This record gives sequence, structure tokens and C-alpha cells, in this order.
Amino acid sequence: MSRVVDFHTHAFPDRIAPAAVRSLASRSHTVPFADATEDGLRQSMTRSGIDLSVILPVATKPEQVVAINDSALRINGRTSDTGLLSLGCMHPDLQGWHAELGRIAAAGIRGVKLHPVYQGADIDDPRFVRILARCGELGLFAVLHAGWDIGYPGAAQALPGKILRALRQAGPVRLILAHMGGWRCWDEAEDLFAGTDVMIDTAFSLGRLTPDPDGPARSEEELTLLTPERFVRMIRSFGADRVLFGTDSPWADQAAALAELRALDLTAAEREAILGGNAERLLA
Repeated sequence: MSRVVDFHTHAFPDRIAPAAVRSLASRSHTVPFADATEDGLRQSMTRSGIDLSVILPVATKPEQVVAINDSALRINGRTSDTGLLSLGCMHPDLQGWHAELGRIAAAGIRGVKLHPVYQGADIDDPRFVRILARCGELGLFAVLHAGWDIGYPGAAQALPGKILRALRQAGPVRLILAHMGGWRCWDEAEDLFAGTDVMIDTAFSLGRLTPDPDGPARSEEELTLLTPERFVRMIRSFGADRVLFGTDSPWADQAAALAELRALDLTAAEREAILGGNAERLLA
């Protein structure tokens, strides 16, 4: 039996975690389920029965990249003790992007997280395309925020059509599209990527949002995500061997997300692949 791997989590240094969570919660009007520190994530994992959490760091400014990647290397040096593994990050405006990707690949980091919405550039911008191409050369995979973003209504930098254009320009590279291929763009994501080798993660896509009770009122349509039936159809469309379990912790309860996934009408082999087998092969 494979370990249970949450392939989509976030954690910040202790000194900035409170402010970061407050800012993101205020912008998205959602409730965090953990404090977004490394200790808080480990406590959530213990409660949930998750063996390994993959941290996806995002650099919102180019000058943050090297320090965030150094932090990832520190985390990864203690993975066997902590159950945490961090990817690297990259920003489209980093002048030394080429060398920095080479550095983290040589140091054993397996992939990078890119967030076009937070980083203020379309994913098919040449600055991102060159990063994707370099990742392909180095054997790094790239995890992309895909689709709309709950905290940035109308921000279209990472819609599925743009991702496909970027992939065609970049050439061979392993892409993992968060949020079932494109948050609230699920029909388009399935149409464009189900027949490719692109992988997807399950983060923040199943069931119903948990809104901030002090935030603005939201309609039932706004709160509803993919139904279990639609979710399973997407898994079968892509193939269970291309789906990674992810929660988006602290923005979802890891225990509840794991229970929801286990309750889906999947075969034992499909469930094991999604909950850990696929991640283990990708991270090996």
C-alpha cells in the first residue's frame, strides 16, 4: 500500500504565516483550516492520516526566489523526520532564472510551482514559456495554478487555452495542472488535456466551498464545486494514473478532503494510484 501523499499544500515561515493567511483569507473570503506553518501542517497531517505533504511555494516577487528555494532545500533535508517535501519556485522576471533552475535541479528538487495569477503574467508569455522549456531540459516538472482564482476574480492568466499554447511552444515538459486542470474551467480543461500526458491534482475542486461567515453572501452556484459524479467522470477521462490527490491546505481540511476522495465510487486500484502511487512515482 502506498503512502498517502497530499501533493498540493502551502506553508510559510513562522514569521510571515499569520499575515499571509490573513491577507489571502481576506481576499478570497474563505476560512483557513490550519495556520499555514510547517508545524501546523504536520499537526493537520497527523489528524488526517496523511504521510507526506508536498509544499508548493510561490514567489510573488523575483527577489524572493533564491531564499524560497533555499528554504525548500532545508525542508527537504529533513523530509524523513517531518513528512514534508517542498518543490522549488520560479518567477518570470528573475534575471538569473536559467542558472537558478539548474541549481535547484542539481540539488535534487524535483519540480517547481508557477502561479501566473499571483505573478502577474500570462502563462503563454515568453518569460514563462522559456521557464517551462528549461524545466523540460532539466527533467523538472512544473505545477501550475490552472483556471480562475477565487481571490482574483476575472484574472485570466492561467486559463486552459493559454496553458495549451504555452505547452505547444515550450516543447516536452511534465505539467501538473492544479484544481482538476483548471478551477471552474473544468469542461475546457477536460476537452483540451484529457487526451494528452498532462497530469492534474484534485485540490479545492470537489464538493462545496466553506465561505467566511463574515464575508459577502454567495449564491449556491458560487459555493458549489464539482459533484462526486462529475469528479469521477473527469478522473476516468484523464485516467487515474494521471491524477494526484491534493487539498490546498490550509484552504481545505485535509481530513475532510481525504474522506471525500475515499468515498468516491472508484476502484481500489484507482484510489491507491490517486492517493499516493502516482505521487511516489513522480517524486522518485
